[in-house]
Amino acid sequence: MHDTNLTLHKTIVYGISGLLFIPIFATLLYSFSSSWGATILPDGFSLKWYSQLLTDPRFLDAFGRSLFICIASLLLAMVLVLPMIFVIFYYYPSLDKVMNILILLPFAVPPVVSSVGLLQLYADSSIQLVGTPWILIGTYFTIALPFMYRAISNSFTTINLRDLVDAAHLLGASTTKAYLLIILPNLKKGLLASAFLSFSFLLGEFVFANILVGTRYETLQIYLYNMRQTSGHFTSALVMTYFAFIFVCTWLATRFSRGNQ
Repeated sequence: MHDTNLTLHKTIVYGISGLLFIPIFATLLYSFSSSWGATILPDGFSLKWYSQLLTDPRFLDAFGRSLFICIASLLLAMVLVLPMIFVIFYYYPSLDKVMNILILLPFAVPPVVSSVGLLQLYADSSIQLVGTPWILIGTYFTIALPFMYRAISNSFTTINLRDLVDAAHLLGASTTKAYLLIILPNLKKGLLASAFLSFSFLLGEFVFANILVGTRYETLQIYLYNMRQTSGHFTSALVMTYFAFIFVCTWLATRFSRGNQ
């Protein structure tokens, strides 16, 4: 009976997974086809669309801009979040419950509402932020904050923080030195997992990028939106390239998360 139920469950899971994979496989097949008319299979296969995509300066520039914004946002989040979590867990552990509520606030406000509020706030500012990557870095930081905080705080719970710092004090190390030389190395896997997970999420963000900067600073998602009217083979190659990159980032995040447990 147990084997029958297990087989049934596997069949359902594999069947649903197969149905979900069909559109991805069809897009992949279309991206490799030279032409595909009124036939079941493509008329031929070619790497033309991928070659055209990867040699397109506009695509490379958009991809580079997205990498810059995402990496800068993650670095800012790490610099600010890591010391904050250390202070909370070492000095004020009761504040962790409050922080778990506060970090959800970025998801409580829809991106469209936040974007309109930011436009009104900085429209008449003496510092030109709207239409620049700097406003995206700030907004992406708020998006990455919940992912970073939860992943890193989970890593803090797996180490005996107070005993490690107290042992470092007995050996003559200061709190800062203990944090840099003892605590941070123990958080490496959790930090990398949170970084890759946040990166894969930020790379696909469209609403903030479209409203706050648009074509004035074309990111990968804006480029994908602007190229929607071109050849379907080309956009399929673009989507599959983007999907493959996100898949690698998510796989790395999952691998580091498992290694951190």
